[in-house]
Amino acid sequence: MTDIRKPRKGSMAFRPKKRAKSQVPSMYWQEKGEKKLLGFAGYKAGMIQMTYVDDTNSPTKGKEVVSAGTVIEVPPMYVYGMRGYKNKRIIGDILIEDEKMLKKLNIIKKTKKETNFEECEKICALVFANPQKTSIGKKHPERMEISIGGADAKEKIEYAKGILGKELKISDVFKPGEYIDVVAITKGKGWQGPVKRFGTSLQRRKATGKRRHVGCLGPFHPGYVMYTSRQAGQMGYHRRTELNKRIFKIGENAEEINPKSGFPNYGFVKNEYILIKGSIPGPVKRLIRMRMAIRKDEPAKEPALKEILN
Repeated sequence: MTDIRKPRKGSMAFRPKKRAKSQVPSMYWQEKGEKKLLGFAGYKAGMIQMTYVDDTNSPTKGKEVVSAGTVIEVPPMYVYGMRGYKNKRIIGDILIEDEKMLKKLNIIKKTKKETNFEECEKICALVFANPQKTSIGKKHPERMEISIGGADAKEKIEYAKGILGKELKISDVFKPGEYIDVVAITKGKGWQGPVKRFGTSLQRRKATGKRRHVGCLGPFHPGYVMYTSRQAGQMGYHRRTELNKRIFKIGENAEEINPKSGFPNYGFVKNEYILIKGSIPGPVKRLIRMRMAIRKDEPAKEPALKEILN
């Protein structure tokens, strides 16, 4: 019998709970007036402790606080093209002239079509992250699109053509103290039962001879099992977004962040890194996509970071 004092378990906000199609998650972009890339990507290295002076309006304001932080290695991203959208449809691409680079990316350059990019509602940069520059063992570049901000289409096109064929660093996009949104694919846990997947209570020992199963899958009518019922299935490896993560540091010297024996299951950070307060989705070595925060519009305020504890 249902306990009327207890709410149902398991959020329905993330249905269907199935495996993500790709480890490069899709992104929603919000238009910004500033002329620059609206996001970046890197690889999760691990977590550390950090000491800082709290500058928020919390009870610990002005005091030293010890908190957890996540280190993301961010090797430079290469811009190999630009793309224009109108009415949510692709109307044209411009690619670099480097045939060797396009061959590595498995891109066949087609004949150019005359496209008026000034009619576009959205301009994106075609970029790829190069995991070969890290120590995670991946070889193939991971392609993605990153939206470009600007006052109008002309400004966006001018910026996109200016960065075509160049490498961009994390410091070209974000600043310490800014708030960002993080999108990643969570750690996969495979096929799990309803107790682990939804937090269903265990049956009493003498109920039906089974303990880790659901006692009732739904009402008598309608005469079928509804999709909202708690059943076994895929758990983890889902696309998740975490909002308003604060950047505490963007560093170039990897030696100041690396533990003596490297990050567990990752190794040593070799490139630029970004330190974010708190945890983020996904295991180490997972591709992490970042964008400018869409629900928080605050000026970047340099955090007072005192010490990093490896």
